[in-house]
Amino acid sequence: MFIWFTVVTGLAILSLSFLKTLFPYLSEDCTYILRSIKLGIRLVKYKKIKPFYSLLDCFLDAARRHPSKTFVKFEGRDYSYGEVDKQSSRTARALQAAAALKEGDPVALFLANEPSFIWTWLALAKLGCPAALLNFNIRSKSLLHCFSCCGAKVIIASAELQDAVEEVLPTLREQGITVFLLSETCSVQGINTLLDKISLASDEPLSKDLRANVNIRSTALYIYTSGTTGLPKAAVVTHERVWAASFIQAACGITADDIFYINLPLYHSAGFLIGMAGAIERGMTIFLRRKFSASQFWDDCRKYDVTVMQYIGETMRYLCNSPKKDSEKNHKVRVAIGNGVRTDIWSEFVNRFGNIQVRELYAATEGNIGFINYTSKIGAVGRVNFVHRFFFPYTLIKFDIEKEEPVRNSEGLCIEAARGETGLLVGKVTQRSPFVGYAGNKQQTEKKRLRDVLKKGDLYFNTGDLLRFDEENFVYFQDRVGDTFRWKGENVATSEVADILTMVPCILEANVYGVKVEGHEGRIGMAAVILTEGEDFDCSGTYKQVVSYLPAYARPRFIRIQACLEMTGTFKMKKVRLVEEGFNPALIQDPLYFLDPEQKTYVPLTEEIYRAIASREIKL
Repeated sequence: MFIWFTVVTGLAILSLSFLKTLFPYLSEDCTYILRSIKLGIRLVKYKKIKPFYSLLDCFLDAARRHPSKTFVKFEGRDYSYGEVDKQSSRTARALQAAAALKEGDPVALFLANEPSFIWTWLALAKLGCPAALLNFNIRSKSLLHCFSCCGAKVIIASAELQDAVEEVLPTLREQGITVFLLSETCSVQGINTLLDKISLASDEPLSKDLRANVNIRSTALYIYTSGTTGLPKAAVVTHERVWAASFIQAACGITADDIFYINLPLYHSAGFLIGMAGAIERGMTIFLRRKFSASQFWDDCRKYDVTVMQYIGETMRYLCNSPKKDSEKNHKVRVAIGNGVRTDIWSEFVNRFGNIQVRELYAATEGNIGFINYTSKIGAVGRVNFVHRFFFPYTLIKFDIEKEEPVRNSEGLCIEAARGETGLLVGKVTQRSPFVGYAGNKQQTEKKRLRDVLKKGDLYFNTGDLLRFDEENFVYFQDRVGDTFRWKGENVATSEVADILTMVPCILEANVYGVKVEGHEGRIGMAAVILTEGEDFDCSGTYKQVVSYLPAYARPRFIRIQACLEMTGTFKMKKVRLVEEGFNPALIQDPLYFLDPEQKTYVPLTEEIYRAIASREIKL
């Protein structure tokens, strides 16, 4: 009997070893698929349950279960679930009285990374009001545009952003927009204080009747994204999308006992949906920081017992570039969730800071398809599996880089890319994976829709991203296409930058694109321009224009003066050759200029400056 037991055990071990050899990621695949199925069942349940169970209800349940548990750690202070619940109720009552808000009224939040962002959003959710999350870096034209496209008639701003609000206040008042400042005093006519009203309001729970008509397909948020062209677009985020994004932490194995470090902006999908909403779904504690600090990062992790961190490629690189210390592996961080990290930085990060499970993602705020690399395979942004593809159909199609359009066959249908071949990722639009689009922008919404992809009459979401699937079913991000590039973790819409540049009297036309810089993620802004006849390039005037109207990440750091701009047959500006040529003055005959923030002007780009950029003496 013992011999038979030994033989059976041995055969079982050999079988498992054989399976592991054939399918090295079988256990990770099974774990992820099971988690996904469980989360999918929950989402189906939330779709059917009445009254609708929202993420707000999840928060309220957590506040009832453990009111004294810390929800947010911020600048030396702890805010419990119960405390945040009461503060959000006071804020809701104050806004209800002062702004007469009712269910469905969109409200713009122009707030910094601070606890008030969280309880102000919760307050709006209690009133049934969708929140428009404004990037606190935007100014002037972009700021005004963001109010109008989501139909917001109320804006709530942090006290530290008062100057930015005052800059556009005359226009806001003309449009009848009510402005609140999270302050107790303000002498500026047209700006209403809010903190004083909140302090006087009751913290009693609000009736669910105030949001009785909110359902899973209702708009929960507007998150701004720079897509293919133009000013920031308000991606419509439904309550269904909020739930789906909040499940990412659960899919990565995060639990209620973890402590999640958020140092990305809460106006971003990553910070708000994956970070803060995910924390509510898990019932966990978050440590919130105003902004990322490489020098303080690991000290923060040790001080606050952080177990899960969030990153973008740039922040991961900053950590790897920081001075080495003996205590670097002395922390409790076990998982890092984010996107955009380079392969070399990923390897260095894990080798230097310990066995941290990096969960690299691919997703878009407005998109209907995403991936998670749940195996920590370095370099991959996700993994293809049959369950995921069944519920959320997608494919890679051949794409013509020069023409900037999908390749189609004689029947007018797209051609699927072969395994290992780079292709454009498109996600099929279905009831399970809808594409809602952008608020107040039917034209841009339609541009993201791709028809007649695999058969006549079908409809897909065009991600605008080139990806590759390898033989092991791993997904690799290759590049962005069209008129958008990414720098410092932000999307930059080239047409918006071009519009700003052509407002300078000396510039007749501008072709804006992103170029790669050795040792940096993404692409930095560059513009090829034609000068107005009889004009010289105005270094100082151009500098003042881009600094006044564009956030730092969107400013073109390099300018190339050309006699004419190369066009396609359909009069689109050609960018491919310009992107390939980059900004090396030794290889380019055209005059080149560099935005020098210290001299506060554009200066001729010399080979000396080029070498200083390459050696990182000059920081970009």
